[in-house]
Amino acid sequence: MSGVDEHGSQDGTGPRMLADVKPPFVPEGASAMTVVVEWPPGHPGTPPHRHSGPCFGYVTEGAVRWELEGEPERVIKAGETFWEPGGDVIHYQNGNALSDTPAKYVVIMLCAPGGPMLTLVEEEELSKRAHLRAPRPSAG
Repeated sequence: MSGVDEHGSQDGTGPRMLADVKPPFVPEGASAMTVVVEWPPGHPGTPPHRHSGPCFGYVTEGAVRWELEGEPERVIKAGETFWEPGGDVIHYQNGNALSDTPAKYVVIMLCAPGGPMLTLVEEEELSKRAHLRAPRPSAG
């Protein structure tokens, strides 16, 4: 049987679609930045922050604890993808979900020109927006 499969190849090799999303916006004049993030076992990741544009990523090793404003916390494992809309949305967690294994992911960020890759969110703003955060998992 010959022909091209749903991934664009004849034998299952080559390009393979991992995610297909339509971001709500792309900043005017945005630049694309590709970054590799590596966290040692148990590392909490970057403190709460936001990005000026959408971000798309792929976990290459381990597992990442992921939480965006309005969405429940989840774990993204090696081989899985993620994306976030950027803009006003707070990114609460991106740390290593495992205490015994490093985590690594690649992320492509579309950044507004002249702005920082990410901006940390102050405690005062976190308090004011607490009602927008999804319920926290219960311990135990």
